[in-house]
Amino acid sequence: MQLPVIRGLIDRRILVNYRVEADALRRVLPEPFRPQLVGGVGMAGICLIRLAQVRPEFISRFTPRMVPDWFTSLGLGSENAAHRIAVEWDDPTGEPRNGVYIPRRDTSSHLNRLVGGRLFPGYQHHARFQVHEADGRYGIRLDSDDGLTHLAVDARISDRLPGDSVFGSLDAASEFFRRGGLGYSATPMPGVFDGLELKSFSWSTTPLAIDHVESSFFDDARRFPRGTVEFDSALLMRRIEHQWHARESINS
Repeated sequence: MQLPVIRGLIDRRILVNYRVEADALRRVLPEPFRPQLVGGVGMAGICLIRLAQVRPEFISRFTPRMVPDWFTSLGLGSENAAHRIAVEWDDPTGEPRNGVYIPRRDTSSHLNRLVGGRLFPGYQHHARFQVHEADGRYGIRLDSDDGLTHLAVDARISDRLPGDSVFGSLDAASEFFRRGGLGYSATPMPGVFDGLELKSFSWSTTPLAIDHVESSFFDDARRFPRGTVEFDSALLMRRIEHQWHARESINS
């Protein structure tokens, strides 16, 4: 059965980015993925995304006479978080591909948790989110029901990336993450990774300064020994129309 294209609005998307020693990433990445390097280091991070008006694409194709405005504007909204690692791999023809590997997804939506990995790609875990936004400042807290994920981010709009970022400019950072729309997620089945591609109808990023960040994933010294991971930069996106496309799973 062909899964439907899902359309929606990215109301807010925050990318918190870390530079990570390549060897440390190789130890946590499953086959067939390998780190995608920028300036000799790997890139990984957290995507904090608020989705709105999420609905099957076919609803948007109806004419106004067939479906009233109030109905087409309906859709599901949710807070979501994904841990991401920029990766490369080879497709069945041997051609290199790039995108992101996602070891963990968390969501505020019980429906997302139920359908993720079943009716639509991407297994998800339910979590409690606390979000505060005002005057260009963002505070987001996440604690998963299973106790395995904790996140805390305090950020504010800035006019530049940190001076020690591996990206030479905002344009370079923006383009790098624009190319990472194809993601493969871990599933309960070892060696099977669900494919999901984000297609944005526009792309605009704003730098964020991070005042505080906690991540149970990146702060775990057993996974990333001290000195192997450092904060690099953060970006903000707002009000982006987009589609989600299911892609064929990878079986390693």
